[in-house]
Amino acid sequence: MMEVHLTPQFEKKYRKLPKNIKLKAIERENIFRKNPYTLSLKTHKLVGKEKEFWSFSVNYSYRIKFVFLSENEVLFLDIGTHEIYK
Repeated sequence: MMEVHLTPQFEKKYRKLPKNIKLKAIERENIFRKNPYTLSLKTHKLVGKEKEFWSFSVNYSYRIKFVFLSENEVLFLDIGTHEIYK
């Protein structure tokens, strides 16, 4: 099972999300913990200046940006719409 750590920025952004997005994020995180490459998450490596980071979908609009710390450990960096990539 994947171990997840959170940055203060992630926690701050998460607290400001609408309740329905928070609930969906928890649901998606549970799937991610079991298998980060489940097709429904659309997990992908980012490109350009973000190339060391990864992302997966919470829903059509929201994403969680993260980095692998080890094979079974990740750090969630940010959550939000596509603006998190800027």
